[in-house]
Amino acid sequence: MERVRLGRSDLELTKLGLGTAPLGGLFAPVSEEDAEATIARAWSLGVRYFDTAPLYGFGLAEQRLGRFLRAQPRDTYVISTKVGRLLRAGAAAAEDDHYKGTPRLRPQFDFSYDSVMRSVEESLARLGLDRIDILLVHDPDDHFGDAVNGAFRALQRLREDGSVGAIGAGMNQSEMLARFAESVPVDCFLLAGRYTLLDQGALTALLPICLAQNIGIVLGGIYNSGILADPHGAAKFNYEDADAALVARAQELDALCKQHGTELKAASIQFCVAHPAVTVALQGARSADEAAENVAMANAPVPASFWQELRARNLVDPRAPLPGDTR
Repeated sequence: MERVRLGRSDLELTKLGLGTAPLGGLFAPVSEEDAEATIARAWSLGVRYFDTAPLYGFGLAEQRLGRFLRAQPRDTYVISTKVGRLLRAGAAAAEDDHYKGTPRLRPQFDFSYDSVMRSVEESLARLGLDRIDILLVHDPDDHFGDAVNGAFRALQRLREDGSVGAIGAGMNQSEMLARFAESVPVDCFLLAGRYTLLDQGALTALLPICLAQNIGIVLGGIYNSGILADPHGAAKFNYEDADAALVARAQELDALCKQHGTELKAASIQFCVAHPAVTVALQGARSADEAAENVAMANAPVPASFWQELRARNLVDPRAPLPGDTR
């Protein structure tokens, strides 16, 4: 699989990555056997970039990913994880709203310098690895100052001493990432759900800034939590039940795909990676079949006529570059 340089860093990532939130039991539990088979299938298809976080299954995703990667040559893959949440025993009597089948731990927000250093040590222990390649400040939506003055100071130190190869932030919004780009010397961002066939909010500020400053974008949430994978079922958008207007738009996109003999999943992935600021498409999977489907959809044919009609019907922002654009 093709590899690409991530922003200002020296890291090279495969164009497709595996996101591990589903392997932490997002929305439904995943067995150990299915988790291992999912990672193994992605690996067999050439995926060599893997993203995880303490939040995903409250440590479960990191443990499962590390168990597989420890058996692989360390220099053959790139792994990212996140800081800003420490996992602690406590009030975990009720099942979490999003993660199922997890350890009895719960995350505590903490973006201080010392907390980030502890978080990295604890992630390394769960992964069983000697280093993490990319560290991202995770969802500091209400903690901009703490992230800049605490978390990013810690990450810069780790980058300077060679402990990590790249630093940045991972969020479900683009506005604060644009602020970080102007405030902190980052290498990359993980942007989830804000540049998709349904939501092009990042076009206005973030993506132009990243292009100008050579900040790599790892794009997650390409299916917007599931609505672009199946707009006819119990569709989710941004981890919640999708409203009727979004469902109608997603179904319109799906119908257009069918008219042109292609798949909505394929169009969703290929639309995202057509933007020059996007380095990697990060796709979650909870089974080996889903991991294989992600790779297949990234390479499935989407006819030029589909993109032409998509633009003619104003179904995406007119500023969005499309595959095959010559304008």
